[in-house]
Amino acid sequence: MTQVTDSPRGWVNEHIRRYVETGGADGHEWKPGVPTLLLTTTGNKTGLRRRTALIYAQDGDKHVVVASDGGSAGHPAWYRNLDTDPHVHVQVGAEEFDATARTATGEERARLWPLVTKVWPAYDEYQAKTEREIPVVVLTAVR
Repeated sequence: MTQVTDSPRGWVNEHIRRYVETGGADGHEWKPGVPTLLLTTTGNKTGLRRRTALIYAQDGDKHVVVASDGGSAGHPAWYRNLDTDPHVHVQVGAEEFDATARTATGEERARLWPLVTKVWPAYDEYQAKTEREIPVVVLTAVR
């Protein structure tokens, strides 16, 4: 993979560093019962590869992430990058793979929301504090 720029947020950057250095042994489980993956997108303005750590849930063979940004008014940068290029790179533990990202809508989003809030209940609080509908993103491996 080409050079990657990690999240500029200090604690996220440190999490990513440990995750990568240990092949996910330190970092895959962020807190007890809260798994994380590393998502690499292509910057929609710069074209640079950008990596962040995200909490995820499983839906069969797919990984589901949430573009909450803590309930802020706008979408996180990684999500905006998907508009330009939905082809992403994912690391789950030691496993790495390319995937396609798409936003769940309608009934699918309604079905997935309880799945992600079971992993991270604070998503309900984040949704309550913003007017935007927080996107639920499905990552499908390209094998």
